[in-house]
Amino acid sequence: MTDKLKPLREQIDAIDAQLLVLLNQRARVAQDVGHVKAETNAPVFRPEREAQVLRGVADRNPGPLANRDLQTIFREIMSACRALERRVTVAYLGPAGTFTEQAAYAHFGSAVEGMPCATVDEVFRAAEAGTADFGVVPIENSSEGAINRTLDLLLQTSLIISGEVSIPVHHSLMTQSGTMDGVSVICAHSQALAQCQLWLNEHYPHLERRAVASNAEAARIAGADPAIAAIASELAGQHYQLAVVQGHIQDDPHNRTRFAVVGTLQTASSGLDQTSLVLAVPNKAGAVYQLLAPLAKHGVSMTRFESRPARMGSWEYYFYVDIEGHAQDPAVAKALLELKDNAAFFKVLGSYPLGLN
Repeated sequence: MTDKLKPLREQIDAIDAQLLVLLNQRARVAQDVGHVKAETNAPVFRPEREAQVLRGVADRNPGPLANRDLQTIFREIMSACRALERRVTVAYLGPAGTFTEQAAYAHFGSAVEGMPCATVDEVFRAAEAGTADFGVVPIENSSEGAINRTLDLLLQTSLIISGEVSIPVHHSLMTQSGTMDGVSVICAHSQALAQCQLWLNEHYPHLERRAVASNAEAARIAGADPAIAAIASELAGQHYQLAVVQGHIQDDPHNRTRFAVVGTLQTASSGLDQTSLVLAVPNKAGAVYQLLAPLAKHGVSMTRFESRPARMGSWEYYFYVDIEGHAQDPAVAKALLELKDNAAFFKVLGSYPLGLN
C-alpha cells in the first residue's frame, strides 16, 4: 500500500505547492484592488461581486467536488483576501455558538471580527452606530414563520438589507451530564421551544420550559446549572461543555432559518437579486389588490407576503413583501414607482443577491 500511496501523495504535494503560489498571487491582486478602492473610499465588502464569483464557481465546476463545498472554499479565500484590506466587523445575536453566528460566518467567511450582541435590538444599534459594519439577524423560520421583532426593527431602522443567508437548524437537547437526571427546566429561545414543541410534549411534558434570549444563552445557563437542560446547536453545547441527551429534536427535519444582513451599504445588481419592501394601504375595499397590481402589470414576481399589525389600535397592517429582481432593474423600477403612488406607506428595505441554496 505504501508503494502505491507514495506517488499519489507526491502528486498532491506538488498540486498543493501550485495552489499556494496561486492563492498568494490572488491575494496580491486583491491587495491591488484594495488600493484602488481606497482612492475612491469604496467599500471593502461588495456582496454583488462575491455572489457573482460564487455562482461562477458552481457554473464552471467540472467535479468531482460538490458545488456547495467549492463555494465554501472560495468564500473563505475571498474572506481572507478581503481581510488584507480591512477586517469587516459583523454584529450578531450572541453569545458565541448561536445559529446567527453560524449564519454570519456562512455569509462573510471566517476572516471577520465577530461582535456578539445580547438582543436583536443591540445588533441593529451596533450597525446603526457604526460600531459594526454589518449586522446579521434572523428574519424567518421555515416552520414558525417570521421573527416579529426583526420585522418591527426593519420598519423603524435606517439600515438597508444587503444580503441573506439560509442555514439548516438542527436542535439538540443537552445537559452537563448527558442525561435528564435531576433536570427540572428546559431553556431555549422561544422560537426553538416552538420548533421542538411536539417532541417536548411527547418526551418531557412535565418539565418547565423557559424562554431566554438565545439558544446559546440557554447553553451557557445549562453549563452552570445541572438542573437545567438547553436546546441549542451542538456547537453551542461544545462551547459550554454540555453533553447531548438527544439530537435532532426539531419537529420539522428540514427546519431552516433565513437571516438578513443589514448595514448602510447599497448593493448593486448582481444579476440574480431580490428586493424587500414594507407597504401599507388605505383602509378601503380592494386596496391590497390595487396596491399589488403594478407587480403583475410589469411582470415582477412576488416571492413573499407577510402581514404585521401596525400597533395603532385601528386594525391596520404593514405588509412585508419580497419581489424578484433589483430596484435598478427597469421592470422593477417601474413597478416600485406605481406601488409608491398606490401605498399609504412605502419603504424599500433593500435590494440584494439571492442567497445560495
